[in-house]
Amino acid sequence: MTHRTVIVGAGIAGVSAAAALRSAGYDGTIDLLGDEPGLPYRRPPVSKEIIRGDKTADEVRIKKAEWYEQQGIALRTGVSVTSIDTEARAVRLSEGEPLLYDQLLLATGGRARSPWDADGVRTLRGLADVPRLKDELSARGPVVVVGAGLIGSEIAASARELGCDVTLLETASLPLPRLLPTALGEMYRDLHKAEGTDLHTGVMVSSIQDEAGTTVVRSVDGRTWSAPVVVVAVGMEPNVELADAAGIGIAPASEGGGILVDDRGRTSAPGVFAAGDVANQPNGVLGGRHRVEHWQGAQNHGTAVGKVMAGGDGAFVEVPWCWSDQYGVNLQVAGWPQGSHDMVVRGSIGDRDFIAYLLDDGVVRGAVSIGRPRDVRTARAWIADHARLDEVLDPEAGA
Repeated sequence: MTHRTVIVGAGIAGVSAAAALRSAGYDGTIDLLGDEPGLPYRRPPVSKEIIRGDKTADEVRIKKAEWYEQQGIALRTGVSVTSIDTEARAVRLSEGEPLLYDQLLLATGGRARSPWDADGVRTLRGLADVPRLKDELSARGPVVVVGAGLIGSEIAASARELGCDVTLLETASLPLPRLLPTALGEMYRDLHKAEGTDLHTGVMVSSIQDEAGTTVVRSVDGRTWSAPVVVVAVGMEPNVELADAAGIGIAPASEGGGILVDDRGRTSAPGVFAAGDVANQPNGVLGGRHRVEHWQGAQNHGTAVGKVMAGGDGAFVEVPWCWSDQYGVNLQVAGWPQGSHDMVVRGSIGDRDFIAYLLDDGVVRGAVSIGRPRDVRTARAWIADHARLDEVLDPEAGA
């Protein structure tokens, strides 16, 4: 049993790891360090309920302040770690003396990617991004959203619900290209258009610049779109700089980037672990490696790594699952639905009441659903078991 654990990153992975350490009987000191001010919070509502004003920041806190005190977790917010010394087992902070550790968890997450810095460009990753963008969207003026992945699509939907004229630009031929096969991407294309969003696909953005009091987005084919506000939602960059500078193994960008860990969350440095969005981990279901950027994955990975840090020895194996709310439609996705899969649908895609199973040689690899959460939970188990759909799906169960 070690005496001092330092956790860098107070998002869901870091908080979950701290909770798991205590639940597993760890009685050493736990320092939980976060660079954002205020109590740790849940990120998924930021692009939905928070930006629309349906919820306040206090309503999306992961834990109340007293929980950290009760658990004996020293939460320090608004503090940045500037370097790690793996030989001395110390982290240097933006303020104060170096903090020694017996074991260290890097749960540093990521930051919004934006290649452009025009005055009208906005990103939406954390609570600090909300006030200005919320005020601008509440003015109900025109807005351009670059990127129709999960975050971009949710921002577009939220802006439409606030009454904005929304133009949504996507490089791929359909929205949600990293998640959905063609038929389901087409459904979301139709949903955006039905809700009044001006969706343009096949757009390669060449520049975003301020011109004559507005911000102009140009594509490589010469088309332009302009608005006072341009929200860029083109993915996230994992925060690997601390680990990289300390000589800890990093995956190349071509392989997903992130901090390389084994199936227990251990990095290449003794006593140093990584969890959550920043961790490039073994894929215990399909083989190979992957880096998961979804809330539940970060929560469960943080919990699993926390248990290992408390003396456990369980490998982390999980089928990814995520959700998205757009225009009042709740999408749930499990596994790996994108790729060269066959698709079997129960229900009606047109009525937005269905589950679609994605198969490789008859084996369930992914599932996408609207309105059938119980079926998604079952599908996750099938994906984990490499089940053949024709052997597990009851043909008499109905559409």
